[in-house]
Amino acid sequence: MKILMSNDDGVFAKGLGILHQTVAQNNDVTVIAPDRNCSGASNALSLHQPLRIQAMDNGFYSVNGTPSDCVHLGVNKFLEDDPQLVVSGINHGANLGDDVIYSGTVAAATEGRYMGLPAIAVSLVSRDGQHFETAAKVVDEIVRKLETHPLPPNQILNVNVPDVPYAALKGIKITRQGRRHRAEGMVRAEDAFGRTIYWYGPAGAEQDAGEGTDFHAIAQGYCSVTPLSVDMTAYQSLDDMKDWLSK
Repeated sequence: MKILMSNDDGVFAKGLGILHQTVAQNNDVTVIAPDRNCSGASNALSLHQPLRIQAMDNGFYSVNGTPSDCVHLGVNKFLEDDPQLVVSGINHGANLGDDVIYSGTVAAATEGRYMGLPAIAVSLVSRDGQHFETAAKVVDEIVRKLETHPLPPNQILNVNVPDVPYAALKGIKITRQGRRHRAEGMVRAEDAFGRTIYWYGPAGAEQDAGEGTDFHAIAQGYCSVTPLSVDMTAYQSLDDMKDWLSK
């Protein structure tokens, strides 16, 4: 299978290298990734600067842009033939619940879907990352299954994997997104010139983390696979809004 691989931690990230090493054993993989860490970039596009793509010694390509830029450039212009699948990751840290709104890892996958391709985002639930091989093996298995069970045209898969040896993984659970509490307050500080600056505080604690959520699966030692809809229309509200807006 022809696969376009990207991430948001940057082209030098350990998770990306291990994912490529595993998946490329049985697939034709091209890596196009940001030249720097773009965590939290979400679906941002670089509309006010030209994009440059550079070949690296290991065969990867780096782009001076966002994860979405990398996938869009790869599919729309750089690659001679469209890939059959976009894989984004392995992210250094979880993308659970509300995280998916801000995640550049998930954004690279959704950009692939916007370009008409099936896509997977994968994250290792630990910023220190000891067992990227576990997540890579899970993705390799999912890729093989997608050959006979293709994704619906408006969905991607968001995969989160516990940071444990593969033999310790309890299995895979299909989950829904959980929810976090409101994020903690921003941190006020001063720069070297005495000017006020602000840093984002920690993400909010788990709020909806019950059985069936991605949070719960990870806490129980399972890999979480959540199908995410690219179409964000709230269909259940259409009829009600037609009623009250027409009055």
